[in-house]
Amino acid sequence: MTDKVVVITGGSRGIGRATALAAAARGYRVVVGYATNQAAANEVVAAIETKNGKAIAVKCDVGSEQDILALFKAADAFGTLGALVNNAGIVGKSGVRVDEMSAERIQQMMAVNVTGSILCAREAVKRMSTRHGGQGGVIVNLSSVAAKLGAPNTYVDYAASKGAIDSFTVGLGYEVAGEGIRVAGIRPGLIDTDIHAAGGEPDRAHRLAHMVPMKRVGTADEIANAIVWLISDEASYVTSAILDVSGGR
Repeated sequence: MTDKVVVITGGSRGIGRATALAAAARGYRVVVGYATNQAAANEVVAAIETKNGKAIAVKCDVGSEQDILALFKAADAFGTLGALVNNAGIVGKSGVRVDEMSAERIQQMMAVNVTGSILCAREAVKRMSTRHGGQGGVIVNLSSVAAKLGAPNTYVDYAASKGAIDSFTVGLGYEVAGEGIRVAGIRPGLIDTDIHAAGGEPDRAHRLAHMVPMKRVGTADEIANAIVWLISDEASYVTSAILDVSGGR
Protein backbone atom coordinates (compact mmCIF):
# COMPACT_ATOMS: atom_id res chain seq x y z
CA MET A 1 0.00 0.00 0.00
CA THR A 2 1.08 3.55 -0.66
CA ASP A 3 -0.08 7.04 0.12
CA LYS A 4 1.69 8.59 -2.84
CA VAL A 5 -0.03 10.52 -5.60
CA VAL A 6 -0.59 9.15 -9.10
CA VAL A 7 -1.50 11.59 -11.86
CA ILE A 8 -3.65 10.03 -14.58
CA THR A 9 -4.31 12.15 -17.65
CA GLY A 10 -7.54 11.38 -19.45
CA GLY A 11 -8.73 9.80 -16.22
CA SER A 12 -12.46 10.37 -16.57
CA ARG A 13 -13.31 7.55 -18.96
CA GLY A 14 -12.17 4.32 -20.54
CA ILE A 15 -8.71 3.07 -19.65
CA GLY A 16 -7.99 6.17 -17.56
CA ARG A 17 -11.08 5.66 -15.42
CA ALA A 18 -10.32 1.97 -14.89
CA THR A 19 -6.73 2.83 -13.95
CA ALA A 20 -7.88 5.48 -11.48
CA LEU A 21 -10.12 2.98 -9.70
CA ALA A 22 -7.46 0.27 -9.71
CA ALA A 23 -4.75 2.60 -8.39
CA ALA A 24 -7.03 3.91 -5.65
CA ALA A 25 -7.80 0.34 -4.59
CA ARG A 26 -4.06 -0.12 -4.08
CA GLY A 27 -3.77 2.93 -1.86
CA TYR A 28 -2.72 5.68 -4.25
CA ARG A 29 -4.09 9.20 -3.98
CA VAL A 30 -5.44 9.78 -7.48
CA VAL A 31 -5.39 12.98 -9.51
CA VAL A 32 -7.97 12.52 -12.27
CA GLY A 33 -7.06 14.74 -15.20
CA TYR A 34 -9.87 15.48 -17.64
CA ALA A 35 -10.16 17.69 -20.71
CA THR A 36 -13.87 18.51 -20.94
CA ASN A 37 -16.18 16.11 -19.10
CA GLN A 38 -16.18 17.37 -15.52
CA ALA A 39 -19.22 15.30 -14.58
CA ALA A 40 -17.49 12.07 -15.60
CA ALA A 41 -14.34 13.04 -13.71
CA ASN A 42 -16.36 13.88 -10.60
CA GLU A 43 -18.05 10.49 -10.86
CA VAL A 44 -14.67 8.77 -10.80
CA VAL A 45 -13.66 10.77 -7.72
CA ALA A 46 -16.95 9.90 -6.02
CA ALA A 47 -16.50 6.20 -6.81
CA ILE A 48 -13.03 6.29 -5.23
CA GLU A 49 -14.19 8.21 -2.16
CA THR A 50 -17.09 5.81 -1.63
CA LYS A 51 -14.48 3.12 -0.98
CA ASN A 52 -12.52 5.39 1.38
CA GLY A 53 -9.95 6.34 -1.24
CA LYS A 54 -8.63 9.82 -1.94
CA ALA A 55 -8.98 11.56 -5.28
CA ILE A 56 -9.39 14.94 -6.93
CA ALA A 57 -10.43 15.97 -10.44
CA VAL A 58 -8.37 18.59 -12.28
CA LYS A 59 -9.22 20.06 -15.67
CA CYS A 60 -6.30 19.55 -18.04
CA ASP A 61 -6.13 19.60 -21.81
CA VAL A 62 -2.68 18.09 -22.34
CA GLY A 63 -2.43 20.06 -25.56
CA SER A 64 -1.95 23.12 -23.32
CA GLU A 65 1.29 23.59 -21.39
CA GLN A 66 -0.48 25.93 -18.95
CA ASP A 67 -3.06 23.25 -18.17
CA ILE A 68 -0.28 20.74 -17.57
CA LEU A 69 1.48 23.09 -15.16
CA ALA A 70 -1.79 23.61 -13.30
CA LEU A 71 -2.37 19.86 -13.13
CA PHE A 72 0.96 19.21 -11.45
CA LYS A 73 0.54 22.18 -9.14
CA ALA A 74 -2.71 20.62 -7.92
CA ALA A 75 -0.92 17.29 -7.51
CA ASP A 76 1.77 18.97 -5.41
CA ALA A 77 -0.91 20.26 -3.03
CA PHE A 78 -2.41 16.76 -2.80
CA GLY A 79 0.73 14.88 -1.75
CA THR A 80 4.04 13.46 -2.95
CA LEU A 81 4.04 12.41 -6.58
CA GLY A 82 4.86 8.74 -7.03
CA ALA A 83 3.59 7.94 -10.52
CA LEU A 84 2.36 9.42 -13.78
CA VAL A 85 0.12 7.61 -16.25
CA ASN A 86 0.24 9.38 -19.62
CA ASN A 87 -3.12 8.13 -20.81
CA ALA A 88 -4.76 11.13 -22.50
CA GLY A 89 -4.89 10.86 -26.26
CA ILE A 90 -7.02 11.56 -29.30
CA VAL A 91 -7.78 9.98 -32.65
CA GLY A 92 -8.87 11.70 -35.81
CA LYS A 93 -11.64 10.53 -38.10
CA SER A 94 -11.00 6.94 -39.11
CA GLY A 95 -10.61 5.93 -42.74
CA VAL A 96 -8.69 9.04 -43.79
CA ARG A 97 -5.56 8.47 -45.89
CA VAL A 98 -2.42 10.53 -45.41
CA ASP A 99 -2.98 12.25 -48.77
CA GLU A 100 -6.31 13.49 -47.42
CA MET A 101 -5.09 14.80 -44.04
CA SER A 102 -4.95 18.47 -43.12
CA ALA A 103 -2.00 20.04 -41.38
CA GLU A 104 -4.35 21.07 -38.57
CA ARG A 105 -5.38 17.46 -37.91
CA ILE A 106 -1.77 16.26 -37.81
CA GLN A 107 -0.62 19.14 -35.62
CA GLN A 108 -3.42 18.57 -33.10
CA MET A 109 -2.66 14.84 -33.01
CA MET A 110 0.99 15.42 -32.22
CA ALA A 111 0.30 18.26 -29.77
CA VAL A 112 -1.92 16.08 -27.61
CA ASN A 113 -0.52 12.58 -28.07
CA VAL A 114 3.20 13.39 -28.23
CA THR A 115 4.04 16.87 -26.96
CA GLY A 116 1.50 16.63 -24.14
CA SER A 117 2.91 13.33 -22.94
CA ILE A 118 6.48 14.61 -23.05
CA LEU A 119 5.58 17.76 -21.12
CA CYS A 120 3.72 15.76 -18.47
CA ALA A 121 6.74 13.49 -18.14
CA ARG A 122 8.98 16.55 -17.84
CA GLU A 123 6.97 17.79 -14.88
CA ALA A 124 6.94 14.33 -13.28
CA VAL A 125 10.71 13.95 -13.61
CA LYS A 126 11.25 17.36 -12.00
CA ARG A 127 9.36 16.09 -8.96
CA MET A 128 10.38 12.43 -8.75
CA SER A 129 14.03 12.37 -9.84
CA THR A 130 16.62 12.01 -7.09
CA ARG A 131 18.67 14.48 -9.15
CA HIS A 132 16.05 17.08 -8.24
CA GLY A 133 15.63 15.93 -4.64
CA GLY A 134 12.75 13.57 -5.35
CA GLN A 135 12.06 10.10 -3.99
CA GLY A 136 11.79 8.26 -7.30
CA GLY A 137 8.70 7.05 -9.09
CA VAL A 138 7.24 5.54 -12.23
CA ILE A 139 5.99 6.88 -15.56
CA VAL A 140 3.72 4.72 -17.71
CA ASN A 141 3.03 5.89 -21.25
CA LEU A 142 0.04 4.63 -23.23
CA SER A 143 0.99 3.61 -26.73
CA SER A 144 -0.96 1.35 -29.10
CA VAL A 145 -0.36 -1.70 -31.25
CA ALA A 146 -1.09 0.74 -34.08
CA ALA A 147 2.52 1.87 -33.57
CA LYS A 148 3.61 -1.53 -34.91
CA LEU A 149 0.86 -2.05 -37.48
CA GLY A 150 0.90 1.49 -38.94
CA ALA A 151 -2.92 1.71 -39.22
CA PRO A 152 -2.97 2.09 -43.03
CA ASN A 153 -6.21 3.50 -44.44
CA THR A 154 -7.39 4.06 -40.88
CA TYR A 155 -5.31 6.70 -39.06
CA VAL A 156 -1.63 6.64 -39.88
CA ASP A 157 -1.15 9.91 -37.99
CA TYR A 158 -2.39 8.30 -34.77
CA ALA A 159 -0.11 5.29 -35.33
CA ALA A 160 2.83 7.65 -35.93
CA SER A 161 2.09 9.51 -32.70
CA LYS A 162 2.17 6.24 -30.79
CA GLY A 163 5.40 5.22 -32.51
CA ALA A 164 6.84 8.43 -31.11
CA ILE A 165 5.60 7.44 -27.65
CA ASP A 166 7.42 4.10 -27.96
CA SER A 167 10.70 5.86 -28.77
CA PHE A 168 10.16 8.39 -26.01
CA THR A 169 9.48 5.64 -23.47
CA VAL A 170 12.74 3.86 -24.23
CA GLY A 171 14.85 7.01 -24.35
CA LEU A 172 13.45 8.64 -21.22
CA GLY A 173 13.78 5.35 -19.36
CA TYR A 174 17.50 5.24 -20.11
CA GLU A 175 17.86 8.91 -19.19
CA VAL A 176 16.40 8.65 -15.68
CA ALA A 177 17.14 5.02 -14.77
CA GLY A 178 19.88 6.11 -12.39
CA GLU A 179 17.64 8.71 -10.75
CA GLY A 180 15.06 6.43 -9.17
CA ILE A 181 12.53 6.64 -11.99
CA ARG A 182 11.27 3.74 -14.07
CA VAL A 183 9.58 4.41 -17.42
CA ALA A 184 7.46 1.84 -19.21
CA GLY A 185 4.89 1.71 -21.97
CA ILE A 186 1.68 -0.19 -22.59
CA ARG A 187 0.53 -1.02 -26.12
CA PRO A 188 -3.19 -1.86 -25.93
CA GLY A 189 -4.82 -3.69 -28.79
CA LEU A 190 -8.52 -3.54 -29.66
CA ILE A 191 -10.07 -2.37 -26.40
CA ASP A 192 -13.77 -1.82 -25.77
CA THR A 193 -13.75 1.94 -25.05
CA ASP A 194 -15.43 4.96 -26.62
CA ILE A 195 -12.25 6.21 -28.33
CA HIS A 196 -13.48 4.34 -31.42
CA ALA A 197 -16.62 6.47 -31.44
CA ALA A 198 -14.41 9.55 -31.46
CA GLY A 199 -12.94 8.26 -34.72
CA GLY A 200 -16.41 7.71 -36.16
CA GLU A 201 -16.47 3.91 -35.78
CA PRO A 202 -18.06 3.04 -32.41
CA ASP A 203 -18.21 -0.67 -33.30
CA ARG A 204 -14.65 -0.88 -34.66
CA ALA A 205 -13.19 -3.01 -31.86
CA HIS A 206 -15.91 -5.64 -32.08
CA ARG A 207 -15.94 -5.56 -35.89
CA LEU A 208 -12.23 -6.42 -35.96
CA ALA A 209 -12.21 -8.85 -33.03
CA HIS A 210 -11.83 -11.80 -35.40
CA MET A 211 -8.32 -10.53 -36.26
CA VAL A 212 -7.16 -10.94 -32.66
CA PRO A 213 -5.57 -14.34 -31.92
CA MET A 214 -7.67 -14.55 -28.73
CA LYS A 215 -10.78 -13.78 -30.84
CA ARG A 216 -12.11 -11.06 -28.56
CA VAL A 217 -11.66 -7.43 -27.66
CA GLY A 218 -9.94 -6.42 -24.45
CA THR A 219 -11.42 -4.48 -21.58
CA ALA A 220 -10.30 -1.27 -19.94
CA ASP A 221 -9.81 -3.20 -16.70
CA GLU A 222 -7.33 -5.55 -18.38
CA ILE A 223 -5.21 -2.58 -19.44
CA ALA A 224 -5.55 -0.95 -16.02
CA ASN A 225 -4.32 -4.12 -14.30
CA ALA A 226 -1.16 -4.04 -16.40
CA ILE A 227 -0.62 -0.36 -15.65
CA VAL A 228 -0.96 -0.70 -11.88
CA TRP A 229 1.42 -3.66 -11.96
CA LEU A 230 3.99 -1.51 -13.74
CA ILE A 231 3.71 1.29 -11.18
CA SER A 232 3.99 -1.19 -8.30
CA ASP A 233 7.16 -2.47 -6.66
CA GLU A 234 6.42 -5.86 -8.23
CA ALA A 235 7.80 -4.37 -11.47
CA SER A 236 10.86 -2.91 -9.76
CA TYR A 237 13.33 -4.15 -12.42
CA VAL A 238 11.26 -3.03 -15.42
CA THR A 239 12.22 0.13 -17.28
CA SER A 240 12.52 1.26 -20.91
CA ALA A 241 10.17 -1.62 -21.67
CA ILE A 242 6.93 -1.72 -23.64
CA LEU A 243 4.29 -4.33 -22.83
CA ASP A 244 1.77 -5.43 -25.45
CA VAL A 245 -1.66 -6.05 -23.91
CA SER A 246 -3.40 -6.95 -27.12
CA GLY A 247 -4.64 -10.54 -27.08
CA GLY A 248 -1.65 -11.50 -29.23
CA ARG A 249 -2.31 -8.97 -31.99
